[in-house]
Amino acid sequence: MLVGVIGGIIFGAIPGLTATMGIALLIPLTFGMSPLMALGMMAGIHNGGSYGGAIPAVLLRIPGTPGAIATTFDGYPMAQQGLAERALKIACVSSAVGGMVSAVSLMTLSPPLAEFALAFGPPEIFWISLFGLSSIAVLLGSDPIKGLMASCIGLLLGMVGLDHVTGYERFTFDTLELSGGLQLIVIMVGVYALPPAFQMAERAIMTGVKSKDLEFEGKSDMANWPWMQIFPAWVRANVIGIIIGILPGVGGVVGAFVAYNETKRSSKDPESFGKGNPVGVAVAECANNADNAAAMIPALTLGVPGSGLAALILAGLLIHGLEPGPRLFKEAPDVVYGYMWAMLFTSASLFVFGGIIATKLFANILRLAQVQLMPVIIALTVVGIYSFENSIFNVYLMLAFGLLGYALERLKFPIAPLILGLILGPKVEFNLRVALRLSQDDWSILWTRPISIALIILTALVLAYPVISALFHRKREGPEEEFAMGEE
Repeated sequence: MLVGVIGGIIFGAIPGLTATMGIALLIPLTFGMSPLMALGMMAGIHNGGSYGGAIPAVLLRIPGTPGAIATTFDGYPMAQQGLAERALKIACVSSAVGGMVSAVSLMTLSPPLAEFALAFGPPEIFWISLFGLSSIAVLLGSDPIKGLMASCIGLLLGMVGLDHVTGYERFTFDTLELSGGLQLIVIMVGVYALPPAFQMAERAIMTGVKSKDLEFEGKSDMANWPWMQIFPAWVRANVIGIIIGILPGVGGVVGAFVAYNETKRSSKDPESFGKGNPVGVAVAECANNADNAAAMIPALTLGVPGSGLAALILAGLLIHGLEPGPRLFKEAPDVVYGYMWAMLFTSASLFVFGGIIATKLFANILRLAQVQLMPVIIALTVVGIYSFENSIFNVYLMLAFGLLGYALERLKFPIAPLILGLILGPKVEFNLRVALRLSQDDWSILWTRPISIALIILTALVLAYPVISALFHRKREGPEEEFAMGEE
């Protein structure tokens, strides 16, 4: 298990590698192991990889995993302020808390939560995906219109490749490499990792001198953390992460984004988010890891994985002759509950391997001068993306999207809605078409089910939030202006 945790942290911290790849490589090596030992190592990689993705997200603004995208919002600004070690420790502790709470929920709430997840069919998944997309587009950043435009770009990118229903090619331009669609890891690394490197080069060229090196805090004292804000954020992140984690096909990316936005929306100081607020790091990492064990609830009880990683772990169970489902709890309770304890133990071990070892080791990366860091970032991204599928086409694609990300940042467009559009776009389209096919093209299936109605209301409120907020502020400013004029 501990070997799995260390391996997971390494896989998550290297751009282009993920915990999913680590488990995929591990499965063939587990043939000679007992089922419990194999699942214990998978649990270690699962939890270690989820935290490992936060390391490059904080230090280099490269999300090591899709779930770490939200961590870049405040983690990277903290690193630029010399608080890299503090940001990594907050990410580590929050990851451990989210993982442990999720593991406890797996132990205690599996049957009822699995039944709740079954109530989510294609119409509900369509609306929850649309809710996640609209909430990020509208609430993230200062301009909702630009957020929605970035989401639309992501939706268009998600349509590249073969149509999963008809089999027709879309936006491939007769290019074989695009027939399978755009790889998320390639686009994600391009738009997140390369723009900071380009900006470092731009500053060096424009000023003719080296970029300003970062200053570092002397000691990261946990007593100075904003605990009064972090604790409520953890509670919110765990609730949202677990609920979204059990929904098949939704995943921790949506959970991290929704939890981050809800925390920002309810904060007394929302303007500080995105500028290095430690609460933003805490809520993003906690929600991301709260998904880990929660995604296994429908997987173990119903045989329906809640994420890609959960699907791989199910494959590991099948290889060892175990059939996921309700009977698994009666036929192999030692394996099932042993795996649950492994998820809890490996989450707790992040305090040691993540907080003490990995944090101090990786934080030294930023002690390089920024002008030296620029080629390191580019080299890491090129090697990582090339090793992903041994494809030079992916490298060219990453560089092209790096330029796109740089241009969007110069125009003050948020990047996160674009990535979420790429992730959720295919889910929105697929579930819409499946719902219509099940109802024989009766569109009313989208708004006649109770859960769908609730999600429609939430989505409408999110989309109306900027208008309501503007009217509220205008109403408050009106009397103040009249009072000021009266004094004059």
